[in-house]
Amino acid sequence: MALQRTRSLLLLWLLTLLGLGLVQPSYGQDRMYQRFLRQHVDPEETGGNDTYCNLMMQRRKMMVRQCKRFNTFIHEDIWNIRSICSTTNIQCKNGKMNCHEGVVKVTDCRETGSSRAPNCRYRASASTRHVVIACEGDPQLPVHLDR
Repeated sequence: MALQRTRSLLLLWLLTLLGLGLVQPSYGQDRMYQRFLRQHVDPEETGGNDTYCNLMMQRRKMMVRQCKRFNTFIHEDIWNIRSICSTTNIQCKNGKMNCHEGVVKVTDCRETGSSRAPNCRYRASASTRHVVIACEGDPQLPVHLDR
């Protein structure tokens, strides 16, 4: 009984803080993290060929209005990718100091230059290479593939 009352009071206190704006969930960060996952993470596949790029770019809705010129898919478990966020901060292309570097398996998909949306065509290049990822929040989450 006392435990239930304590939980109720704690919930009421949390809702009050939320209402006052003192504790705010980071909706923007979560949206950016979900976008990062959609655009760049495919742990189940090894990728590497043009068919893979053509299919994934379509499935992940990256060629609706126009063909995205370049995209990288990372073939690692999300926990491995998130662990990059705990490495030393380095400077991003935009000048911010929230980027981190790691080595991962990737497939780079480059638009052929001769296709038009929605029938975009891509060339694939698979490798293991350095990537630079921007991370934000607490806990740190990947939100942008910088290079």
